[in-house]
Amino acid sequence: MTTSHLDPASLHSSLRDPVLGSIGFLNEVMARYPDAISFAPGAPYPGFLDGIDTERYTRRFLEHLADEQRLGPVKARRLLFEYGPSRGLINGVVAGALRRDHGIDAAPETLVITVGAQEALFLVLRALFPTSAEQLAVAVPCFPGVVGAARLLGIGLVGVRETADGIDLDALEAACRAARHAGRPIRACYVAPDFANPGGSRMSPESRHQLLRLATREDFLLLEDNVYGFTAASGAGLPPLKALDSEQRVIHIGTFAKVCFPGARVGYVVADQPVGARRTLADELAALKSMVTVNTSPLAQAVIGGMLLEHGGSLARLGRAKSALYQRNLTLLCAALERHLGAGEATGVTWNRPEGGFFVRVNLPVPANEALLEISAARHGVLWTPMSHFHLDDTGDTQLRLSCSYLDTEEIETGVSRFAAFLTQEIGS
Repeated sequence: MTTSHLDPASLHSSLRDPVLGSIGFLNEVMARYPDAISFAPGAPYPGFLDGIDTERYTRRFLEHLADEQRLGPVKARRLLFEYGPSRGLINGVVAGALRRDHGIDAAPETLVITVGAQEALFLVLRALFPTSAEQLAVAVPCFPGVVGAARLLGIGLVGVRETADGIDLDALEAACRAARHAGRPIRACYVAPDFANPGGSRMSPESRHQLLRLATREDFLLLEDNVYGFTAASGAGLPPLKALDSEQRVIHIGTFAKVCFPGARVGYVVADQPVGARRTLADELAALKSMVTVNTSPLAQAVIGGMLLEHGGSLARLGRAKSALYQRNLTLLCAALERHLGAGEATGVTWNRPEGGFFVRVNLPVPANEALLEISAARHGVLWTPMSHFHLDDTGDTQLRLSCSYLDTEEIETGVSRFAAFLTQEIGS
């Protein structure tokens, strides 16, 4: 019998893109060094998973369906075991939370409940880019998930540098004009206004308004990723772009992976843009979803819906304790870096000091590549993420990312001590 061998060249070219292997690479390194302290995963703190009672949350959502939605117990229970609508089951609960906590006034039918934020990104990009004639602008450094989705779909990317105040608006305006002059205009721009992964930047209120005005002037849509907004310090929350959106320029994408738990794989997208006379972009996304994942697991949606309802239908209440811990961890990480490295004079190492989120970005005087990561893991027992995975070119080759979300207090202190020893011995020498 002759075995059929596939020529790599006969498969889609995106499969050979390094961005598709970034997550697998980090998992492989962590598996080989299980005793190393890892600043690599941008995952929620594992202690938050201990108190999740999926049965209780499911019962709470069933009560909501049976009593508040007047479906009755039999029909409500059956809904959780059927395929369910592609648009979702918890749209009303999520829409209420967005209105209550973020000032986003979106009708439930303009939401689509997705398999995490990643599916939402994929569906939106598929809908907005029917051909390769238009391009997607992204703030750089950029979350690999949107880069990978764009590459899978054959969408051209335009990188725009990120500043401490978010995406560089002057550079974005110049990029729009250059792209239009070249005959491949920018159709949409992906941004994470609050504590972007991995850069950690946060857009000021004025910059948010300026970005919306620029989107109108240059005629592009905004894909707003709101994963880390809940980690802002108490009383320091800012309105999302969607809450300021008076012209329906913003497509708002969120996930319950961080504020609830990642195993549910539940995200959402707010897409209220009119399409023709009687449809919205959400209608189109639901149609696309029916051909991709059919629907998001009704059981998973029930758990998330029940968690929200048990916390008064509020994302803010649901995420309050988590936000406090992530603020604590970020403060501890920055303080430990200062204590062990001073201002970085000895090694030429510098880092940013974000006000929220999970990540600190570190600049080295040498390439922060996979070979250096191997030395850090093998000799010093500490792991981190090379920033080359978040760039479209080689501009991030001397940067790395430290994530503090997955670790406890003692691990952060010990990990930074090891990290400082690694820098002093391997970089300083």
